[in-house]
Amino acid sequence: MPARSVPLFSNCRYGKPNFDPCIKKAFNALRPWFKTGLPEFNVAPFDPHRAEFIEQRRGDLGGLGGYRLLLSNVSEYGWMQSEVTKYRTEPKHDRIVYSQFFPEKSLDGSYDFQAKILGLPRHTRGIWNLTLYDYSQTTTVTRIGGPGGLLKVRVEIDKIGDMKLHISDLFHGSKIIESIADFFINTMWQPSFPFIKPLINDLVSVAFTDIFNESFRYFPLDQVIRS
Repeated sequence: MPARSVPLFSNCRYGKPNFDPCIKKAFNALRPWFKTGLPEFNVAPFDPHRAEFIEQRRGDLGGLGGYRLLLSNVSEYGWMQSEVTKYRTEPKHDRIVYSQFFPEKSLDGSYDFQAKILGLPRHTRGIWNLTLYDYSQTTTVTRIGGPGGLLKVRVEIDKIGDMKLHISDLFHGSKIIESIADFFINTMWQPSFPFIKPLINDLVSVAFTDIFNESFRYFPLDQVIRS
């Protein structure tokens, strides 16, 4: 780790009135290290984030309706250009909450989608990429069970200025139908967004729970931030 990374938190003291603003400022100053991570503390790189797989299930695939979505080899880019705009500590609940703005955030990977609609099965797989513009989110990180306990992460989308989503093989290689679907997805996403927003929040929260536990579950906070 570069020698300057830990001193960024040297003025932050637990219990002091300026603690939260100090942490917010330090987080933003850490952006140059998002590409490399903090190997001495076993913190993986943040730009890009990588997740081996993310799974979401709804309904019953054995019944009349339901689906299983598996995203694999997911990469997320844009953290170095992001900015933490709000930060607060909730020590009684062992929790931190922060809001973050991304001028541009992009993700890509592979997908495998199985569904049953009115008893009729459907199965598609391919690759996808998503770009979000003027995007902001709020992340809540809660530690369960004290030092060394699991971290639970909840991510909520606050705002999306614009979005571009492309999905391959959505209709088994029918290029004309896929082009039409691509057009409607990218021009009509706003009316449907309130309905799909909870599903996106759940997907992202699952991914970030895994990522945060891998890098921060045993992070030695007392070596970085002192009382």
